Amino acid sequence: MIRSVQPRSRRQMNPLIGVTTSEVRKAETVSITPEGEPPRHEMALGLTYMRAVELAGGIPVVIPPLGTDLIGPLLGRLDGICLSGGPDIHPGSYGQEPHELLGPTEPNLDRFELNIAHWADMRGLPILAICRGMQALNISRGGTLIQHIPDRWLDIEHRQKMPGQTASHRVDLAPESELASIFGSTVIAVNSFHHQAVDQVGENLEPSGWAPDGAVEAVEDRSRDFVIGVQWHAELMVDQPDHLRVFESFTDASQEFGRYRLSGATV
Repeated sequence: MIRSVQPRSRRQMNPLIGVTTSEVRKAETVSITPEGEPPRHEMALGLTYMRAVELAGGIPVVIPPLGTDLIGPLLGRLDGICLSGGPDIHPGSYGQEPHELLGPTEPNLDRFELNIAHWADMRGLPILAICRGMQALNISRGGTLIQHIPDRWLDIEHRQKMPGQTASHRVDLAPESELASIFGSTVIAVNSFHHQAVDQVGENLEPSGWAPDGAVEAVEDRSRDFVIGVQWHAELMVDQPDHLRVFESFTDASQEFGRYRLSGATV
């Protein structure tokens, strides 16, 4: 049951936040419900993303895959982009061959999300990238991924079996990072549900958080008002004020961008 959301404030202009969907459920895996619609391919996105954006004062808008010619007109109406989590990203998007233990991928969705990330970046929109979304942001800026984390690290289980609201390991934040400022600390506790991780870091992104085994858990572009990627599922932890502040800071930056957008001062 989804709890009703009480945003922290009713703003004069709640920013419009686009949230990507990056997972497809095949028709043959969809359960038929009595009197329901026939099975077909479906987009999947956890409602927790929308709850987190709304709780922080934004208005979430789910973005389905679109033709590339519609990305510009869409972004012209948005104030911020949240790149959501999902399955592995196909390594063809960064010039590598698939690892033998690569998980299921959706290359068409990969291309769409990477286009969204690129054009949102070019337009200067605030970006909050979560889990797979952080990896997509990194690839869109020319970075690469570790396709199978156990090839590099074995000390920490990066796909926890505990519920998503439960932290499974710590992350050490760079003292000068935006995230350290948001959390008011250089050590935080996070959940973990990923199979891949950032390897070569993309252009103008800086690693700003690390798991104890050395895996990159956060990246930032400190030249921008808000471009932050987190490897953990922050949307599942917004009942904790520290993690909610990540979404509040993102929403604040999106609201400011929206003011400039409506004034005609941005592209």
